[in-house]
Amino acid sequence: MWDKFQKDENGFTGLEAAIVLIAFVVVAAVFSYVMLGAGFYTTQKSQEVVHTGVTQASSSLAPSGDLIVKGAAAGNTVDELVFYVTNTAGGTSVDLDKTVISYADKDDFVTKEYNAGANGWAYLEVISETGSALNLVDKGEKYRVTLTLPSINPALTSLPGLNEAIKIEVKPPEGAVLILQRTMPPAITANTYYSVF
Repeated sequence: MWDKFQKDENGFTGLEAAIVLIAFVVVAAVFSYVMLGAGFYTTQKSQEVVHTGVTQASSSLAPSGDLIVKGAAAGNTVDELVFYVTNTAGGTSVDLDKTVISYADKDDFVTKEYNAGANGWAYLEVISETGSALNLVDKGEKYRVTLTLPSINPALTSLPGLNEAIKIEVKPPEGAVLILQRTMPPAITANTYYSVF
């Protein structure tokens, strides 16, 4: 008879183990959900970075030929710079209307937007594809860019002279900056064109 009132805790131990197991499963599920969410977020950000990198790498300008300078009327200085640009291999179109050009020499630094040629630099399509927009450098096209230094900034300290180093940066709206660093010739005659390196 005393056996009927004796406590048997075997069932409670199994129930407690089941509750603990369920708690572990719930915690593990929540933890895995948080980890997967963080992983998906990181993957998405990485994908955006890759797409941005591909876009910028595929839309750049490349020089096509030498930088040509024109001697100023006063002589021994240069007042006009001409160079040619083309699209990089496999690159996307580059809008020259949204491109910015910087000019620097030992005395001056100027940055100008295009502004329909009013800011001292202009472009002209030399080789074009049929039906393409005139301001877009597309695959296989070539454009001539002309910088008229007295117009790019009337307050220039001086025009580049004999053996002076200059730097031109062509900054498209997307893609790498095209940098041209050249040294002026050792002799400059008025209204004469020189190819510089």
